[in-house]
Amino acid sequence: MSFSLTVLGSSSAVPTSMRNPTAHVLNVHEHFFLIDCGEGTQMQLNKFKISLNKINNIFISHLHGDHIFGLFGLLSTYNLLNRKNDLHIYAHPEIKHTLNYYKDHFGENLCYNIILHPFKANISKLIFENKHITVETIPLRHRIPTVGFLFREKEKQKNIRKELIKQYNILIKDIVKIKQGADYITSNGEIIGNEKLTLPPYKVRSFAYCSDTIYTEKIIPKIHGVSLLYFETTFMDKDKKLAKLTFHMTASQAATLAKKAKAERLLVGHFSARYKDVTLLVNEAKNIFKNTVAVEDGTVYTVPAERLI
Repeated sequence: MSFSLTVLGSSSAVPTSMRNPTAHVLNVHEHFFLIDCGEGTQMQLNKFKISLNKINNIFISHLHGDHIFGLFGLLSTYNLLNRKNDLHIYAHPEIKHTLNYYKDHFGENLCYNIILHPFKANISKLIFENKHITVETIPLRHRIPTVGFLFREKEKQKNIRKELIKQYNILIKDIVKIKQGADYITSNGEIIGNEKLTLPPYKVRSFAYCSDTIYTEKIIPKIHGVSLLYFETTFMDKDKKLAKLTFHMTASQAATLAKKAKAERLLVGHFSARYKDVTLLVNEAKNIFKNTVAVEDGTVYTVPAERLI
């Protein structure tokens, strides 16, 4: 029941010797989702031992270069590796021009299908769903149409206590009903309550990815209570005028939103290369929201599976 985030790139537009441009991989029950694809993403995937073939879905927040320049290399590598599975890309409709340029000049004989799932950036919408997870867009405010993504586990059925199956000789048809919340009636008419028969359900885990946006409290209802929250913190508070001018956030602004949204844990990244020591940014955030971590390329952040008490 894995739920973990691997950061492939934590820099903003200008990469550094220690930080690549933005790209994340979320692993949910061994289903891998690539979120943004900055320059060098395929190299980071190899470096941090994430199989390219496990990625079938790519989510692009917006069409600035530091979030999409890695696509050309990744698409070409898939072709060289003779990929057969369809590749699904979720992005603003304008990305079709980028994909068409790639196909016209570099991908005339692709051995796999690229399937585009366009979405509007000004409304929240469910854009992906499987048996484990849903993905919704979060409208953000940047210089061009931009969204964040909310990944949320689906609630699982209750787990029945195995020792009680044997004790009461419970049949499969009754196990199904018990997992759905029913009590059990024994052959002599005794009613065994569902709470006695089952383990507490697992807490639903969630991850909200919010990169490249000006401070806006409109997103708080969408990210309320998330297990793991990623926010860009491109600037320190002393540069908040520049942040506003470029439609980015400061560390303290990100922390303020995390606090108001009652998030469990805040990850901050997308750091401007002007800051040689990101400790300064994370300390600003921690003054407001203590459970804050400055992300590092290659680090894995796990949300453990916990049963509700």
